[in-house]
Amino acid sequence: PVFAGMNGSAIENFSCVIYNIFLMNCTWQAGRDAPADTQYFLYWQKSRDEEEMECKLYVKDENCRNMGCIFENVTVGIEKAYFLVNGSSKDSLIQFYDEYIDLYKIEKLMPPSNITVKCDEIKNDCIIQWQRPQISHSNQDMCFKYEINVNYK
Repeated sequence: PVFAGMNGSAIENFSCVIYNIFLMNCTWQAGRDAPADTQYFLYWQKSRDEEEMECKLYVKDENCRNMGCIFENVTVGIEKAYFLVNGSSKDSLIQFYDEYIDLYKIEKLMPPSNITVKCDEIKNDCIIQWQRPQISHSNQDMCFKYEINVNYK
């Protein structure tokens, strides 16, 4: 397919991360050869059934160019989400960038909560308990692996 737009004008280094359960942050860099006045716009579609939405909360650089987006109330479905970043400039056509992403793969997990430690000096043992982290994509118990580092002071 022939992509309209100047070579090197599409964004680069696009990446997204989901954090604090419901927030998603996407960032990118301007295309190497994009004109200085290029402005970028991010659209995403959570699944084929849902409508495409534009970012409502852009993160801007010092030149007021959109370089990222923060999404609120994100929930993770089972389908890949579709992301599209296009651009506009007075001088030339800007190439678009698009990508499909499995949202569960980009979720940064919260730490476990309600951690308690009960030690018994007579038996010389400790019981450590916690609740599994909340995750965006499911409320059922998933298979979590935990690592415990114990430092004796």
